[in-house]
Amino acid sequence: MSDSNSQGNETGDRAESSPNQGINWGAVKEKLTGNLIDTTLWVTRLCTVFFCIAFIFPIFGNQSSHYQKSLLGNAATSALRLHQRLPPFQFSREFFARMFAEDSCHYLFYSLIFMTGHPVTMVLMPLLLFAVLHSSTFTLQLFTLMQAESSWVGRQLRSLVEQHQRNLLRIIACSEIFIMPAIIFLMFTGRSSVILPFVYYRFLTLRYSSQRNPYSRQMFYELRMSTEYMVSKPACPQFVRNISYKMIGIISRFAPQTVAAPQQ
Repeated sequence: MSDSNSQGNETGDRAESSPNQGINWGAVKEKLTGNLIDTTLWVTRLCTVFFCIAFIFPIFGNQSSHYQKSLLGNAATSALRLHQRLPPFQFSREFFARMFAEDSCHYLFYSLIFMTGHPVTMVLMPLLLFAVLHSSTFTLQLFTLMQAESSWVGRQLRSLVEQHQRNLLRIIACSEIFIMPAIIFLMFTGRSSVILPFVYYRFLTLRYSSQRNPYSRQMFYELRMSTEYMVSKPACPQFVRNISYKMIGIISRFAPQTVAAPQQ
C-alpha cells in the first residue's frame, strides 16, 4: 500500500511539474510583439553578427556585399536606438547637442564613414562585438521566459553578459583606437581617401567624450601609462623614447576636453 501511495505521489508531482517545465510560448510572443522596436533591434543585431562573420570567414557570397550589409545592419540598429533615446525632433542647439552625445549617434556616424570605403576587417570588430553583446542580452531574456536559462546556451549567454561584458567593451575601445593608424596606413597605400583620417578623428573625439561609455578614455589612459612605462626603461633606445613622448604629446593636445555627466 505504501509503495502504491509513493508511486502515486511521484506521478502527481511529475504531472504538476510538467507544465512548469514546458516552454511558455505565450510569454515569448508577448515579449516579441509587445515592443516591436526592441524586437527589430534584436533582429538587426543578429543580422549584423551574421554578415560580419560571413565577411570574416569567406565561405559563401560576395565579401564586399557582406561588408556593406554589416555596416547597414549597424546603421539600422543605431538609428532605431537613437530614435528611442531622443525626444521629438526640435531644430535647436540643445537637441543636436544631445543627439551627438548619444553613443548610437556615434555608431551611426561610424557606419556612414566606412560605407563606401575599402573593406577593412578591423572596422567590423566593434560592430560585431556590440551586436553580440546586446543581442545576447535580449536572447537571454527570451530564454528566461522560455524557462531555458539553465540550459547550456542560456548559461553561456549569462556568462557573456554578466562576466565578460567589461572585457568586450575594453576590446571595442581598443579597436576604435587602433583603427586610426590602420586608416593612416591605408591612406598612404592609396586604399583610403585623404579626408578619412580627419573624419574618423571626429568620431574618436565623440567616443572619448562619451558620458555613457568611459572605456575609450580609460583605454587611452592605460595605453599612455603602458607606453611611458616601457620607454622609461634603460634598455629602451633614446630615439624610440623621444618619438614616443612626442606622439604622446601630440595625441594629448588633440584630446577633447571632457565635462562631467549631468545628474539625472
